[in-house]
Amino acid sequence: MATPRKAERRILSADEFDVVQNTHHPALAKLDKQELDQVTTLLRERRDRTQDILNRQRREIRSKGMGRTTFAEEERGMRRRKAVLREALGRVNKERSRRRREDLKQNARKALAMRGATASAAPLKSRTASKGMTPKENVKGEAILHPMQAGRVSQRTKVAQAKRDNR
Repeated sequence: MATPRKAERRILSADEFDVVQNTHHPALAKLDKQELDQVTTLLRERRDRTQDILNRQRREIRSKGMGRTTFAEEERGMRRRKAVLREALGRVNKERSRRRREDLKQNARKALAMRGATASAAPLKSRTASKGMTPKENVKGEAILHPMQAGRVSQRTKVAQAKRDNR
């Protein structure tokens, strides 16, 4: 679920809120590529730092860290902070992928226009039809009997076998 801006202002520090503020709709579309990269880097650093703090607090709660403390409330605040930074990073990544798709579409249109311009200037060099299939020699050879005689011969064999069996 998205976090409202009012809650973001309460959860984040002032400089973090300024960075996250740039990830919302109107401001995000106005950023150029270099600024978008800077915002992405800052958000990733802040998110990773928050994750490190959260991990340290969890270790302290389980008494595996240096001091024995119970920062359940502070841990919940860090989780919210991490969630807000993760949402902001998601918006930035979505914008980056949208811009990348737009660039790819623009490049495809440009390539198609270039191909159209060259196609009219030069004749097509595509494959053409050949003379067709070539006949193969029959390797079976000629039949010994005429096809009409085949049934007569096999029937003669059956009759001869039946005579031998009935003796």
